[in-house]
Amino acid sequence: MNLSWQLWQQFDFIWPWMLAFLPLPWLVARLLKPATRKQAPLRMPRLLTPITASDSLKPRLQLQANARLSPLFTLVWLALILAAMRPVWYLTPTPFEASGRDMLLAVDLSGSMEKPDMRVNGRAVDRLSAVKSVVDDFIAQRQGDRMGLIVFGSQAFIVSPLTYDLTSLQQLLDETQIGMAGNNTAVGDAIGLAIKHLRQARNQKAVLILLTDGANNAGSVEPLVAADKAQQMGLVIHTIAFGGEENLRYRDQGAQRGDIDLATLEHIAQRSGGQNFFASKTEQLAQIYDHINRLETNDYTLNHYRARSELFSWPLGLALTLSFIYAWRHSRGRVG
Repeated sequence: MNLSWQLWQQFDFIWPWMLAFLPLPWLVARLLKPATRKQAPLRMPRLLTPITASDSLKPRLQLQANARLSPLFTLVWLALILAAMRPVWYLTPTPFEASGRDMLLAVDLSGSMEKPDMRVNGRAVDRLSAVKSVVDDFIAQRQGDRMGLIVFGSQAFIVSPLTYDLTSLQQLLDETQIGMAGNNTAVGDAIGLAIKHLRQARNQKAVLILLTDGANNAGSVEPLVAADKAQQMGLVIHTIAFGGEENLRYRDQGAQRGDIDLATLEHIAQRSGGQNFFASKTEQLAQIYDHINRLETNDYTLNHYRARSELFSWPLGLALTLSFIYAWRHSRGRVG
């Protein structure tokens, strides 16, 4: 019983109001009189007795009335109404809620992400593996958002455009490899690519979460110039510096220790209206993404979507087949 009810809930009509047109042929047949012929009937002397015009038209008019209300015509009309109501079969049992929030993830795949200085579940792993374990959980919590993935090294690439299919996004993230975009770090190009993609998607308000363990040393776009462009179009950038504390580098203070240019990341976040974070451990990185998840809450009106399969072609095909049969029977003078 429960299974039957669940299956029935997956069937629905998009335009059920089309059912109001169901009695239309019967109303037309009742309210409108058939057209009368004005020509005189054909007389056949010596073979038939004279036929009056009214007597010759009566069977034909009766035939027209019967044709309109014949069972075959009724089946054709019912099939057409059913097709017009657009029956659908929902592929997902429950509605999918889309918030309208667009979020891009930019992940550093440079050679330094290979350093095994992080721990996940008590075992030592490289930085990228730690990022994957945290970001996978973050993606799972953003149901209803459109999310995309950008990876960058010496160059920046879009691995996934904005999509509601977060399961596929997680899989694509898991398949990324260190060095697949080059061994350097093009932070500016990653921001520029995010801006370009959002313009093509015609979205002027979105969020970019940029994670890196190094300083910009490749690419053709300066990070701060890209941050200014992001601010102009309404793109908020949250930056995450990820790596050991010995890797921090403060350009403004003249101290250059390790690889991460924290000052530039802070300026990028400030100019775009975002926040800057630093994590030296996997646990801290998880806390940062949890904070961003709460920071970027869904305050928009939710739109409900369900994947569906249109079924109108079946009753429409039935109506077409029956109409051929109806026309053939009518041509032979056998309507019904």
